[in-house]
Amino acid sequence: MSNRKWATLESKVGELIELCSVLSKENHALRTQQDNWTKERAKLIEKNELAKSRVESMIVRLKTLEQD
Repeated sequence: MSNRKWATLESKVGELIELCSVLSKENHALRTQQDNWTKERAKLIEKNELAKSRVESMIVRLKTLEQD
């Protein structure tokens, strides 16, 4: 293999290694972000269920007062 081809190959391998490193860091950041969104979603679902329960309870109490 000629020196020029060898240098080109080395350069391309170096670029691939750098790209792999960048993509790995980006992947890690995206996974962390996804985990945070998942946790936030779970909290919001829990808050929504609590609010729904409270509203349903208020409706029942209002209906009871209405009947009296």
